[in-house]
Amino acid sequence: MEHLASDDEPPVVRREENKRRRRKMKAFTSTSAVSTDHIAVEFVLPTTNKNSKNPDTLHLDVTGNWTVEQVKVQIWHRAVTTKLCPEFYQKYSPDHCMLLYQKKGNWYEIYDKQQVFQTLDCIRYWKALRKEVGKIHLVVRPQPTEDSLQYQRFLNHLIGYDVTDVSNVHDDELEFTRRKLLTPRKIELSDRDPKLYSMDPWMTTKPLPEYLLSKISNNHILVVIHKDTTSQTIKVSIDDTPVQVLQCFFTKITKKRAILGISEDVSESDFVLRVCGREEYLYGNYAIKDFHWIRQCLKNGEEIHLVLEHPPDPEQDVVQKEDWSQVDDCTGVAGTHEQLTITEKDHEKVFTISLWDCNRKFRVKILGIDIPLLPRNSDLIVFVEASIFHGQQLLAQERTTSKPFTEEVLWNTWLEFNIKIKDLPKGTRLSLQVLCGKAQTQTSKESECKNKSRLLYYVNLLLVDHRSLLRQGEFILHMWKMPEKSEDNSSVNADKLTSATNPDKNSSMAVAILLDKYCYPVALPKSKDSPDSEMEGERGQREMPNHLRKQFEQIIATDPLHPLSSEDKELLWHFRQECMKDPKAYPKFLSSVKWGKQEAVAITHCLLERCTIWDRSSLDVGLALQLLDCHFSDENVRTMAVRKLETLEDDDVLRYLLQLVQ
Repeated sequence: MEHLASDDEPPVVRREENKRRRRKMKAFTSTSAVSTDHIAVEFVLPTTNKNSKNPDTLHLDVTGNWTVEQVKVQIWHRAVTTKLCPEFYQKYSPDHCMLLYQKKGNWYEIYDKQQVFQTLDCIRYWKALRKEVGKIHLVVRPQPTEDSLQYQRFLNHLIGYDVTDVSNVHDDELEFTRRKLLTPRKIELSDRDPKLYSMDPWMTTKPLPEYLLSKISNNHILVVIHKDTTSQTIKVSIDDTPVQVLQCFFTKITKKRAILGISEDVSESDFVLRVCGREEYLYGNYAIKDFHWIRQCLKNGEEIHLVLEHPPDPEQDVVQKEDWSQVDDCTGVAGTHEQLTITEKDHEKVFTISLWDCNRKFRVKILGIDIPLLPRNSDLIVFVEASIFHGQQLLAQERTTSKPFTEEVLWNTWLEFNIKIKDLPKGTRLSLQVLCGKAQTQTSKESECKNKSRLLYYVNLLLVDHRSLLRQGEFILHMWKMPEKSEDNSSVNADKLTSATNPDKNSSMAVAILLDKYCYPVALPKSKDSPDSEMEGERGQREMPNHLRKQFEQIIATDPLHPLSSEDKELLWHFRQECMKDPKAYPKFLSSVKWGKQEAVAITHCLLERCTIWDRSSLDVGLALQLLDCHFSDENVRTMAVRKLETLEDDDVLRYLLQLVQ
């Protein structure tokens, strides 16, 4: 693998006179064009006249390993050289347009400009239809409307900073996620019952408690139904549905319609029941005993008062459609290790490298730090401590030498970690901290100064991004300041886990770093067909000796906050198959995994994927929430916890809402 950052000679960093250094992050692109599979595509150009029956098109054999961005550049280049509408293509850049295609009557945008063309879902779709030539439309990117801009300003105000500024979050992850959520949102909107949604009944499916049953006479209750200024009390069964209650009511008032102001040409189907004084409805095919308000009244010994009224108009809940198209279904999807590996492959057909092929140690170059305003006590020394974490598990740690604390401190030094690139799991974060201490005296040693150091600033960078690509190149990260002793620092331990950078770029400390750059994107694969998987199954089936079983059960029974010893972790990992039989053992077992070892992570994922006990077990909310705390960054683990919590009912979600929001 060719490596572009192997030169250990530090770059010379010059500072312009009277100007503070603020580095720009440079995108790295490969200049080598290699031949690989070609895909025939007809591009409908943006200069096509809307009334024209013959659109301007351009046929291009797209090289499969080009990125989407390179494809757009090639189209632009071809349009300029063939002098197609020069006033348009010479005036605008490729970013002025987006790529759209049709699939099953819906428009999809090829959104990720860094995605390799042959991994797109549209290619698979065309192959399934046996299309020899695919069709993609270049469409001028619409300008945001004033309404959408105003909506975005409201969002920014509520969140506290401009979420559209990609420099605040290193990249476009936020926008990327919002676009990917559009498809499931559209499905949800199309599948929902408009009436049920507009009335949103508050239900529970838990059996009626004994103490409430004792307050009910012969399974019947009295309900007072109001219409304008009059009312009618009726006796109904607790097993009746709202429709049956309405039928009972209309039967009861047959001769009183005029008094209640109900005309003869309407029936129970034209009305619904609403709780008096609340925007809460009794609606749907449920027994009235299962409605939250009915149980609340029974519990408090209160009369049940309901209002007869026409149902709300579902049209008022129609969601305003976004201007966005749905994004390609394969957006951000990486291939398997077998698809990405360079082993035994023609190098001309390599377009992305598997992270698991990278055997060298991970390293980062600390270029320097700068700050607009120095702290009052300038007689200090500073150093940068760089750590690699997965959740709360420290995988590796290095630090720079100490230097006097000035407005700008330069190191230009590589820090090499005792962890290989191939062992970096998804969710790994590079934690950078600026610490200070008193300047060295003749009698003090540097190690002593570091032991007495104080944390001033911190920032994190996820080493594998939302596209499963390894970070490359230069970054400027605006750091968060540690609160002073007089300030509230109750949440600082949680704050230190954020991967967001400080949006206040003008007054915050900035650290400039350089990560290794490669000729191609380096992707973390989805999976790997391990030849040792069968052996792993056999090894894991070994019986646990009786003298260890008692120790094992004691470990599982310990308090979740009790830290595991290295011996405990070794025992849990050794008998991992035993752990998988008991969902209560999962948090302890997952804490014993060495997340900095690719083989251990692969085995863990394999165990979680094959085990069905978790999904079949009864819901233990506390257990699921444990897997969502800061100790577990693994996507598979967190997905498993969320999958379990999806079975929670609305009233139970309210009970745990604070923990879920945190």
